[in-house]
Amino acid sequence: MDIALVVLQVLLFITSVLLVLLILLHRGRGGGLSDMFGGGVTSSLGSSGVAEKNLNRLTIWVAVIWVLCIVIFGILFKIQNGGF
Repeated sequence: MDIALVVLQVLLFITSVLLVLLILLHRGRGGGLSDMFGGGVTSSLGSSGVAEKNLNRLTIWVAVIWVLCIVIFGILFKIQNGGF
């Protein structure tokens, strides 16, 4: 059970970092944090509909994996501590 918790913690860390990076890659809608990282330069590259859709899909999938990790981690933690 401890190995599963460690694996979930590592997966949660990786998906958290990926989620932050993917959200920062999205095109800004009038300023904000994305412009600070060169949003004006990448606005012509990010205007492609296919690239934006793929980025959206990837962000959603990483977010779903992140939520599942949190739920499974909580269930395993509660079982390990005799909560059920």
